[in-house]
Amino acid sequence: MTVDTETRPLPSARHARAAVAVLFFTNGALFANLLPRYPQIKEDLAIGNGAYGLAVAAFPAGAITAGLAAGLLIRRLGSARAAVLGTLLTGAGILAAGLAPSVALFATALFLAGAMDALTDVAQNAHGLRVQRLYGRSILNSLHAVWSIGAVTGGLMAAGAMALGLSLGVHLAVSAVVLVAAAVAALRFCLPGPDNEPEGVGPEGSGGLEGTGPEQRGTEGARGASRVGSVLAALVLIATAGTLVEDAGNSWAALYLSDELHASAPLAAWGFIALVGAQFIGRAIGDRLVDRFGQRAVARAGGLITAAGMGLALAVPTLPGTVLGFALAGFGVATLVPAAMHEADALPGLKPGSGLTIVSWLMRLGFLLSPPVVGRVADAAGLRTGLLVIPAAGVLVVVLAGVLRARRG
Repeated sequence: MTVDTETRPLPSARHARAAVAVLFFTNGALFANLLPRYPQIKEDLAIGNGAYGLAVAAFPAGAITAGLAAGLLIRRLGSARAAVLGTLLTGAGILAAGLAPSVALFATALFLAGAMDALTDVAQNAHGLRVQRLYGRSILNSLHAVWSIGAVTGGLMAAGAMALGLSLGVHLAVSAVVLVAAAVAALRFCLPGPDNEPEGVGPEGSGGLEGTGPEQRGTEGARGASRVGSVLAALVLIATAGTLVEDAGNSWAALYLSDELHASAPLAAWGFIALVGAQFIGRAIGDRLVDRFGQRAVARAGGLITAAGMGLALAVPTLPGTVLGFALAGFGVATLVPAAMHEADALPGLKPGSGLTIVSWLMRLGFLLSPPVVGRVADAAGLRTGLLVIPAAGVLVVVLAGVLRARRG
């Protein structure tokens, strides 16, 4: 009875977990409503792959620009209010992007939507970590899994809207109103009060240099700082590989299926849906896999699945095989971003939250670099060649996974 009482979270914690899950869900669903509409927008604006890639890169560019401002907003408003405000402004930006009459306005709206999405992302993760501390165990993977459910739901909403013949404006307006209303309703159940850093970082998160003399501390401190920097760089690359694969599904899956494999618009949406759906499955079972095999083995296996699955789909292009390839890629990278965030947050010698902030900010380079690079390669050699970035990202993860933790015990 004592153990059950101590380990069972309070009702307020359970309510807060459900509320922050709603924030993750709405964040995933908002942008996913726009992604399957990209082929229509590209056609309406009459632009090539290169210009399209540069235009959609405005979203991650906005995210990188605003990402470091999230801390200030969280301190001013609190993480829950900041996340809800960001959700409202993201929905407005996405609606504006869908209705933009020119490439410049389309890119500008995406830039603003990306900036607001970054604020939402950091704020909801910060609030999720507050709730996790109340639980006394990891729940972050499950929250990211809920984000994937939201992304699948958003993709299905878009596919359904296109099948029903709804105009782009009506579809995006309805989805924004519904999802923002859900986020606002969840706010009352979030944790009240200011967002404070953890009181301690524990044995694994301590600096590891206490108890040594000044000379030894100086030498070991330099070595430790160098190692921490190298590990942090590797974690950023691992997270970036995950985001790069995600962006390939976001920005190019529907275009590849419609343009290269001649799928209808509703059917082309299934490339993105398959990727984020399989990503959800990977995140839903990720904690158990990591506990049993260790994050290092899980990441390496995921990298191999990504490289082999999407590589085969590109080598032998068929509609079912390509949808399956995107699904395998999503499953393969499912745990990479949560793993990199967790490892970075526990690095010795860094202030609490510093590693998480750095990885969260820099991993968006994958979203920023992927669209123009893939677009440039697609214009020169075809989109099928451009999508080779997906198996390449899988190989990179296999090479760098050694910085992640092996199975305990």
